[in-house]
Amino acid sequence: MGKTTKYILITVAALIVLLLIGKATGIIGKSTNIQVATEKAAERDINETVSASGKIKPHVEVKISPEVSGEVVELPVKEGDVVKKGELICRIRPDILKSGYERAVASYNSQKASVGNSAQMLKQAEATFNNQASNYKRSKELFDNKVLTAAEFDNAKASYEGAKAALEAAKQNVIGSKYGLAQSSASVKEAQDNLYKTTIYSPVDGVISKLSIEKGERVLGTAQFAGTEIMTISDLSQMDVNVDVNENDINRITIGDSSKIEVDAFLGKKFKGVVTEIGSSANVVGTTADQVTNFTVKVRIDPNSYMDLLKKGSGNPSPFRPGLTATVDIMTNHDKGLSVPIQAVTTRDEKKTDNVIKKDDANNKTANNAPAKEYVFVYNGGKVKQVQVTTGIQDDMYIRILSGLKAGDEVVSAPYPAISKTLKDGSLVDKVDKSKLFDAKDGK
Repeated sequence: MGKTTKYILITVAALIVLLLIGKATGIIGKSTNIQVATEKAAERDINETVSASGKIKPHVEVKISPEVSGEVVELPVKEGDVVKKGELICRIRPDILKSGYERAVASYNSQKASVGNSAQMLKQAEATFNNQASNYKRSKELFDNKVLTAAEFDNAKASYEGAKAALEAAKQNVIGSKYGLAQSSASVKEAQDNLYKTTIYSPVDGVISKLSIEKGERVLGTAQFAGTEIMTISDLSQMDVNVDVNENDINRITIGDSSKIEVDAFLGKKFKGVVTEIGSSANVVGTTADQVTNFTVKVRIDPNSYMDLLKKGSGNPSPFRPGLTATVDIMTNHDKGLSVPIQAVTTRDEKKTDNVIKKDDANNKTANNAPAKEYVFVYNGGKVKQVQVTTGIQDDMYIRILSGLKAGDEVVSAPYPAISKTLKDGSLVDKVDKSKLFDAKDGK
């Protein structure tokens, strides 16, 4: 074999090896078509939701503070106990207030005796007045008959006027004594009420969700500033999730909207709820440059959705503890109809050509403010067609198609970069399984 023939064979063999390697690696024979995944437009239930997170709180939560100051001498409850309305929950040492009550009672009794004394003095004054009135009448008759001297008549008249004034003073003294008795009675009632306030009873049925004191501590009554918060009683039979909803979504929520609730402490479980209250005032968070405006929305948890979590014999009507973190999906709208995956819908800018007649600035401004047009790419025999659609509500996966498609149309659903930028009307594509599409992408 000649050298020339040998070199030719070696070159051909090398070319064959390079060809095989190129085909194996995809360098040679690789299709230039865009690989896409598709999904058919079909009838589906679409539930539009607003998601928010917040804290679980009892619907009724009462913070207990004493009305009088003193030492806690009795504390028969502990945190987590279930209490009934009217049950003793705390007692403050009553010694000083008891002494004040006894002084008020003694003063009342003294004033009561004073009223009796005034009444007797009034009777005495009435008797004296009657006697002086009779003397005055007789003296006047004698004086008119020229039997009594003027000096004697004046003396009888003065005695009469003095008795009359003494009678009126006695009457006023009785009235004053009665007012004093009423004042003493009010003091007794006030002292009795203050003494009663040393014993604190539960105002509602509930659970001691927070206990801030121990037996032997001194507490400050609400008469002095804010007072000491000794405990919190929560009605756990009705639990709310207080969530912050952004101002962009608040108008979509209405009272009565159903909700799905996930609590971090109960992974894998979903609870039902309903919107019961929507905040009227905004909660502004952050500085002027990056302010976030939210509104508080209360979602009541349906007790029937957590009955299986209650522990028998515990007496606690709820498995939730105040302050637990929860995420709420509020169902704001529902529709059933033709839909496609959310990522299948894109918007495209319509560029004007040189053949298009330019309009005035006002019309251009109106066109710029017009809503963006939405499109999908319909797959048909290795090609895609750009189709304009009108969309409606959407959930986490699908969006409602109001016009532009019919059931069974196969639309491009992935990859999104191709849908949003690369694909054009009439583009050649290769349809592949979605999982293979992303596997191939990751392998590059």
